[in-house]
Amino acid sequence: MKVLKNCRYVATFDDEGRELENVDILIKENKISKIGENIQADAEEFDCSRFIVIPGLVNTHHHFFQILTRNLKDAQNSKLFDWLVYHYPIWKHIDEEAVYYATKLAIVELLKTGVTTTSDHHYLHPKGVTGDIMEIQVEVASELGVRFAPTRGSMTMGEKDGGLPPEDLVEPDDVVIKDMQRVVEKFHDPSDFSMTRVILAPCSPFNVTLDLMMETEKLARSYGVFMHTHLAETKDEEHYCLEKYGKRPLALMEELNWLGPDVYFAHGIWFNDDELRLLKETGTGVSHCPSSNMRLGSGIARIREMMDMGIRIGLGVDGSASNDTSDMLGEVRNALLLQRVKYGSAGLTAREALHLATRGGASILGFSKIGQIKEGHAADLVLVDLYKMQRAGSLEDPVASLVFTGYNHEVDYSFINGEMVVNNGRVKKVDEEELAQKVNVIARNLIEKNH
Repeated sequence: MKVLKNCRYVATFDDEGRELENVDILIKENKISKIGENIQADAEEFDCSRFIVIPGLVNTHHHFFQILTRNLKDAQNSKLFDWLVYHYPIWKHIDEEAVYYATKLAIVELLKTGVTTTSDHHYLHPKGVTGDIMEIQVEVASELGVRFAPTRGSMTMGEKDGGLPPEDLVEPDDVVIKDMQRVVEKFHDPSDFSMTRVILAPCSPFNVTLDLMMETEKLARSYGVFMHTHLAETKDEEHYCLEKYGKRPLALMEELNWLGPDVYFAHGIWFNDDELRLLKETGTGVSHCPSSNMRLGSGIARIREMMDMGIRIGLGVDGSASNDTSDMLGEVRNALLLQRVKYGSAGLTAREALHLATRGGASILGFSKIGQIKEGHAADLVLVDLYKMQRAGSLEDPVASLVFTGYNHEVDYSFINGEMVVNNGRVKKVDEEELAQKVNVIARNLIEKNH
């Protein structure tokens, strides 16, 4: 057992929105056992009198492998389609070692910035890679202690069939369908406190076949797993769908039965009023990725309106080559700021932004026992020192200080499933400098192979 003693401030994000001062949190095994004052227990004690405690953040959309192609000079000012076409020839050289180290570095960055649960949309399966990519990712996530919702992504429609990617980056539909079934059976754990839940995730309408989308829907619902894809990210995508299928992207998804509480879309920038109503009526979710949307100039999602309608929304940092980082607390801040650009100074509050990253993300990924600090829920907790210099003068509202102040978005401690994963700002079991050096070598080799 562990007890977090005298927590300076606790933002529970429970249904009542309780915020507590100077309380203890008792952790038994992987759950929050009790919240209250002066808890007496035979447990390891942690003095938390300097810290605000919040639920661990939930990252709902990412592409770990893109860590290896951050900040490439010739792609810094490109819009999405051009950006993808530039990167595809480089990504075709990514192998099992690259996946391992990119996954590790991405998760470390996420952990250091408050994430306790993350998804990854890995849609890249280059020809010649024979290793089990999902197994690599699951092993890294387990090693680092993060709660993980990996996706079996895919691209199955290449240039010759009117898609965007080159032929050496697409897979046959039947290969993908067979492997989706395999990874669900091998890795998916649907239990309340699961550390691994598989999601099926064809990449987007412009690089997978409609047959694959239909077969994915049947397979996912037969196994009770969630579905995910990119949608309504750019006007180019909208034009593509209208020209190729005669339908807007969401109408295409409706035709394919890709709507419902077990479905969520990344981005959702260009939904119109009728489409927002359809999302609400069907319970379909949206992963909002503000930093990537700004970086690629894709647009501003209508998050304020979606929230007012009751549409389910989570936050995602998106690809580390279109962000170009894995900074989750930074994503919370950008979500707030970007909505204020669109809707004015009340566009999004600090607590609403954090709610998207906690309760919102838990809902999007289908985890009912994370995202809030509540007895009987998972002990996924993040601690931030309120008394460091960057938060001086901001303590009238400790919760909002996490969003409005701070030039460094790293947290001090985190517990996941009851175990300490971040200790005094460092991820346990990781030599961060050695990891960074290894990723730099792999990234340089990728670029050299492309020349």
